[in-house]
Amino acid sequence: MKHGQKQTKLKIRIIRGLCSRSQQQISRVSVLCYLIRVFAGFILPSVLLFSSKKTMRSLENVTHKAIEEQEPILLEQSQKFCMFPIRYKQIWEMYKKAEASFWTAEEVDLSHDVQHWETLSISEKHFITHVLAFFAASDGIVLENLAARFLSDVKIPEARAFYGFQIAMENIHSEMYSLLLETYIKDSREKYRLFNAIENLPCVARKAEWALSWIHSSTSFAERLVAFACVEGIFFSGSFCSIFWLKKRGLMPGLTFSNELISRDEGLHCDFACLLYSLLRRPLSSDRVHKLIHEAVEIETEFVCEALPCALLGMNSTLMSQYIKFVADRLLVALGYQRKYNVENPFDWMEFISLQGKANFFERRVGDYQKASVMSNLQDAGKNFVFKLDEDF
Repeated sequence: MKHGQKQTKLKIRIIRGLCSRSQQQISRVSVLCYLIRVFAGFILPSVLLFSSKKTMRSLENVTHKAIEEQEPILLEQSQKFCMFPIRYKQIWEMYKKAEASFWTAEEVDLSHDVQHWETLSISEKHFITHVLAFFAASDGIVLENLAARFLSDVKIPEARAFYGFQIAMENIHSEMYSLLLETYIKDSREKYRLFNAIENLPCVARKAEWALSWIHSSTSFAERLVAFACVEGIFFSGSFCSIFWLKKRGLMPGLTFSNELISRDEGLHCDFACLLYSLLRRPLSSDRVHKLIHEAVEIETEFVCEALPCALLGMNSTLMSQYIKFVADRLLVALGYQRKYNVENPFDWMEFISLQGKANFFERRVGDYQKASVMSNLQDAGKNFVFKLDEDF
């Protein structure tokens, strides 16, 4: 018997075993139809196959596992404890980029920010506190997903190195946002409310609940990977933009510099998710990815409208909603799909501030600095490695 036939029979036995445990009687024909629908892409009416949602979920879980058994980056590695030889050079290159961009919260000077904070309007303070409240909790959610799921899912050493370093950076981001709230908010009750934003701010809670739902989801790695690309690529976009808006006005030098560093890190994390996704042999359907993107855009738009109830100079919820859709389209293209919204960037200044990372007159050094020794070592790395690090990030 051929290997492929053995694998199919094995999957059928596993599925039927699960079904029997849930006291469901499903024929071999039904199971085969289900496998055909999933693996070959044929659309068969689910109602003709199964009457139990519990059974359907069991079958889908097993099928997801069977599909992931065919993904090289999710397979157990014979040399998973040794980094060399490097097999995934693009992933290794991205890990070295992250390593070269290391920074700590102690490097950000907040001494001028308190005076600037007092000059902001009530509406501006409302917006910024909502943004910081979300950020203070969000990095912990991303960290939880990395530690609980992705580090277990992905088996290749190069990717695990990146995730390990990302965990360290998410801790630094979380510390930075906590320091910002400690610096700006003097009222202890308000500070407690913001530090517990998931329980106290409904617009933050909705974003957090959506992200948390994917950590314990039984869906495929591909789907969870796209979901967290949405978290870091879409859920963060409006908040980053609002802080860059302050930088454009020459305000809050410590906040804006830390935002420049963190947005660069998160951009790299999102790029890494897209790179991993490009290595999957069985990507999601265009409809499924568009649905995920749309959900994230709707939730982020709702957050922006609640956090930004009043129009500010050069910034309002309508423009921000358009910007979120622009970012969503950019993520879709990075994942290999067609744009959904086809809108232009309403904030042309974002192209100059956030993408190029130019320093303003407040900063002693630019936000796109890199550890010189690390980058030098990359240039001198052995003949077995070729790195292209001329891209701005």
